[in-house]
Amino acid sequence: MKFYTFEKAVEKLLVVPHQKDKTSKEQQQQQTPSLDDCLKLLKGERDEQRLAGLLLVTKFCNGDDLVSLRKVCNAVGVHFLDRLLRTGTGKGSVSGGDNRDMYLQLSVTVLAAFCRVPDIAASKEMVSKIPLILEIMPEVSGSPVLEECYEFLYLVTTSYEDGATAFYESGGMKVLASQMSSLPDGSHMMELAIKIVQSILSRLSQDVVTNTYVSELSMMVATVARQFALLHNSLKFEALHLLSEIFSSKYSKPLCDALCAMAGNKWPDHMRAGIVAILQNRVEPAEKLHALILAESVISIMGEGWLLGQPNLPDLPDSIPADRCFLLVLESARVEVAVLLNDLAYLKYEASKDTSTTVETILLKQRNVAIAFSLVERVIKLTSTMDEVEGSIIGERTLIKVINGLNETINVVLEYLEDAKEHGQKKGNDLLASVRVVGSYLAETPNACKEKVRELLDYMLTIEGEDEPSPFHSVSFLLPMMCQITMDIEGCEALISSGGYKAVAECLVKLIGPRGNMVGDDGSTFLACDTVLNLLLKKEQMQFRMDESTFIDLLKAIGYWAGNANDLSVIIMASSICVLIFDYTSEEALLNHPNFDNSSLHNLYKIIARSLASCKQMALAPPAPLRKATPFTISLLDETNLQVCQLNSFQDMSDIVREETDLLEIVTSGFSRWAHRYPRLREAVESA
Repeated sequence: MKFYTFEKAVEKLLVVPHQKDKTSKEQQQQQTPSLDDCLKLLKGERDEQRLAGLLLVTKFCNGDDLVSLRKVCNAVGVHFLDRLLRTGTGKGSVSGGDNRDMYLQLSVTVLAAFCRVPDIAASKEMVSKIPLILEIMPEVSGSPVLEECYEFLYLVTTSYEDGATAFYESGGMKVLASQMSSLPDGSHMMELAIKIVQSILSRLSQDVVTNTYVSELSMMVATVARQFALLHNSLKFEALHLLSEIFSSKYSKPLCDALCAMAGNKWPDHMRAGIVAILQNRVEPAEKLHALILAESVISIMGEGWLLGQPNLPDLPDSIPADRCFLLVLESARVEVAVLLNDLAYLKYEASKDTSTTVETILLKQRNVAIAFSLVERVIKLTSTMDEVEGSIIGERTLIKVINGLNETINVVLEYLEDAKEHGQKKGNDLLASVRVVGSYLAETPNACKEKVRELLDYMLTIEGEDEPSPFHSVSFLLPMMCQITMDIEGCEALISSGGYKAVAECLVKLIGPRGNMVGDDGSTFLACDTVLNLLLKKEQMQFRMDESTFIDLLKAIGYWAGNANDLSVIIMASSICVLIFDYTSEEALLNHPNFDNSSLHNLYKIIARSLASCKQMALAPPAPLRKATPFTISLLDETNLQVCQLNSFQDMSDIVREETDLLEIVTSGFSRWAHRYPRLREAVESA
């Protein structure tokens, strides 16, 4: 076969039309080539014929005609296309001369067309061309061939897992990251780029992608966030789905850190604008849920303050009020909570449980309600500090509306828990999440929904997570509320009557005891200590006596916790509880108890002795409350009228020394009451 270079073939083809200038229009119509004519040329022996066939194919072959595309592909063969592509890139065995660009565009266009046939796109021959396509993309920026490159990559990476792998291993993420920001907003290329990223993340582990290309992925996220904010077509939802998928992954932490480090980037404002557009318009409930998932993810990066703020985005035609996102997220989360809890109650207690579909549906709804709960908690946290941080942004009427909405939602959650109680349900992540959101609200306003909370308190303290062997987290979630209500007699009586004091004591033992396997922060530990302390300080007024097994467990845990501690606050808190429990018993009784030994008593004596010794180094101040609350007044609507409540921001006293002297006063007073019943301790202190 005589070899023709592609350059000569094209030159010869360009002469053909001039030879036919004298042909009439009717004759030209009769000579319009058919598919069979193209196939004959493509099967020709000379490169000139095949090239002519390809040029004709691009002019009349419909891209959606998969049957014809398959015939054309079989006729031309992969080898010829490979030579054409390499000649166009300058890597062929012969030079393309001045027609290189033409060869390149023709070859890429035809390859992209062939890949519309799924099994051709998934073939090894097409996958093998990914590195070369990626290599030429930076060189053809601004050229029409670039869109064909994106089309080819999209079809190949989404048709076969090896395509996604080849794209990833050939540095495709770097190419995309470098080009996406310069692609026209809302263009077909932008749509293809977003879909390629979706395909890569769905087919490969996001852990691997994030760790290897965290910088590139953060650049892509910023670009996709812009599309999410600016567009009002189907691509907006594609961007939403990709963003929610990326941020909901458990491997997103490095990405979040990279986004935080991006100076001057407007991605948080773009996110806010896009989420507002979704939540304030009539879209499918599933899309609003995606928007809420994305909102929760952004808040976890930027903090609750992100909900408030007016984005500075010149490309947006209309400005967004500063509180719009805040109010929309709250209202949408409230709707999701009400709908999902109603659905869960029906599925768990009324619907048939014989199908796996029901179980899967319940798990999905539990995951979704957890997102809604988290957003409600974010709003509670932001609202509780709003007078300090964002008071100028939210007006009083808006604030009243927010608190009213929160109160209604907490009532809905309490009704769900009441329904679970009636059905004998105590275990489940949805129940535990319900207790958590209730606890978050009551931490700020402990007397809200007072009657309902007191009725359900004993039940809420028994709720366990799906993998918990016994209640712990439910008690931890309610500790802030229980610590505050035990500051007065009524709250103490409510906790005692519900048996809650035992739950608190058991929680504290798990936090600080030798056999405790729970990990809690110091905040939870000291909240539990303060709650126990509040109860013990009022024991005479209530005629309350802690049962023996409870205080024995507490004493042993306290000895283990503070016996070798160096933190003075730990030593003083431990000794304060210890001396109040010693009012119930004596040295002799403790030594004769089967579950208490001499070493445990020695640890306690050492703690008390160290506390008493510290009294010599500190000037005692007049007694003061153990904890201070900084109240701010906020209007709260109940079902029938407007009342004013106080949301107490619970915080440690700024004067730590004074607080410790108050606790030391408890220690010295206790020692003077019962020292005669603990001769060994008295001797140790007196000899010190």
